[in-house]
Amino acid sequence: MRAVAIDGPAGAGKSTVAKLVARRLGWLYLDTGAMYRAAGLKALRLGIAPGDRERIPAMIADTDVEIRFADGAQRVLLDGEDVTGLIRTPDVSVAASDVSAVPAVRLRMVELQRRIAAVHDVVMDGRDIGTYVLPDASCKVFLSASLEERTRRRVLDLEERGAVDVDQDAVRRDIEYRDYNDAHRALAPLAQAEDAFLVDTTGMTVDQVVEAVLRRAGA
Repeated sequence: MRAVAIDGPAGAGKSTVAKLVARRLGWLYLDTGAMYRAAGLKALRLGIAPGDRERIPAMIADTDVEIRFADGAQRVLLDGEDVTGLIRTPDVSVAASDVSAVPAVRLRMVELQRRIAAVHDVVMDGRDIGTYVLPDASCKVFLSASLEERTRRRVLDLEERGAVDVDQDAVRRDIEYRDYNDAHRALAPLAQAEDAFLVDTTGMTVDQVVEAVLRRAGA
């Protein structure tokens, strides 16, 4: 099967671009970050610190995260509950970054991601797709953008989802925290694969980024 792996830090535009690239190619889109968000949400619900390396492995062993696709859209099920609309809050974003640093969580999620990629042509985005999850992907892209641009995008995204009085400084701090956490975790940290094509999306439109990725994919 064929795969486009899109990696990059928080707010670089990975999910938006990946969805559009998948649509243009007629391939399946898999948002891997949503899977970690589901695990982060469960930890918050149970009152477990998302970075607790003693309690989180036991939690994830008793957790079912399922990805379903309906009408081209991805739905995320946590222990049978559709949590697609509950996993985009700032608190869950931070929790997702913390749980993803726990090796037991990462191993469990990567197993599911590879299983999906084995039977579908996929566009997959995340932090370690090209370096760890799908190292043999036919196309690898690393998206980045300035901290200011990524903060602006995340604030706009939250406002479009109905949030009011969004604290821009808090959003910036959350992104900086996730950047550090993702780049310094022990297993499969955020990094640009040696054979990945770097695209700085600062100042670029979504369409321009999509076209750049499609050219790299040979489409």
